[in-house]
Amino acid sequence: MNRDQLEQHQIAIYFVVVIVAAVGGLLAPQAAQGLGGLVTPAIAVLMYAMFLQIPFLQLRQGLANRRFIAALLVANFVLIPLLVWALTLGLHDQPAILLGALLVLLTPCIDYVVVFTHIGKGDARLTLAATPLLLLLQLALLPLYLTVIPSEAAVTITLGPFVEAFVLLIAIPLLLAVLTCAGARRSPGIARWNQGWAWMPVPAMATVLLVVIGSQIAFVAREIEQLLPVIPVYLGFMLLAPVVGALTARAFRLPAATARSVTFSSATRNSLVVLPLALALPEDMRMLAAAAIITQTLIELVCELIYIRVIPALVWRA
Repeated sequence: MNRDQLEQHQIAIYFVVVIVAAVGGLLAPQAAQGLGGLVTPAIAVLMYAMFLQIPFLQLRQGLANRRFIAALLVANFVLIPLLVWALTLGLHDQPAILLGALLVLLTPCIDYVVVFTHIGKGDARLTLAATPLLLLLQLALLPLYLTVIPSEAAVTITLGPFVEAFVLLIAIPLLLAVLTCAGARRSPGIARWNQGWAWMPVPAMATVLLVVIGSQIAFVAREIEQLLPVIPVYLGFMLLAPVVGALTARAFRLPAATARSVTFSSATRNSLVVLPLALALPEDMRMLAAAAIITQTLIELVCELIYIRVIPALVWRA
């Protein structure tokens, strides 16, 4: 199988991996729990592989695209919070689950959204260029959202998990990718290394799906009875958030690839970053809020496999 064939069959590969990870995690939960420690390294490898495919000299141009930045910010920090508020109205009598849902749905993704945008024929260069801005704004606005939506969700937000995730999952892989690309121009050995990594985005994404789903599915299954009320909220979000992103992109008259970037960003959330925030909550809320976040991750990863086929076909179909 050559690289083109690997990319053409990537969706089938991902679905098989999701099924294997879910079955393995349920049948051998103790063994699968050990995969949890591999989540961050697996995402870091995925991001490095993805960054090697991006022309870094064009990133500055991405930030200069004012219509894209405006659409991205309006979708993620005005319209999506309104959607989240409406979807979570029925959770106010379950504060732990509500808080977990708010933490994850109010924070746009800053890591593997770049990968899904690339696979889904969006402009990954623009998405990558916007990640520092998305990070800073969600740091500033998340405490405000948690204050004004429900009083039960008031919580102190620390910078640590966000900064750590940005350094480990964005900054370090990005720096290594830039150094690799620069070295490939001078060294035949580094050039061969660079070419070899062109094969890696699909296997790396499959690995992320395997470790996230395999390590967390048993935990979610144990708490499924309490988590049932939040599942329709997440399914509603996964259905409506891409529509919000696409309509915002149309309102700003964005071309197809750029509009897809806004659509993916609107629908993809920062679950792996906000999980430590849930684990830092008071003991009576901690585990259920974390389970709510993990549930969203599992649903989102499956939905992303649908997005990468549907979004390129609909936003905007020629």
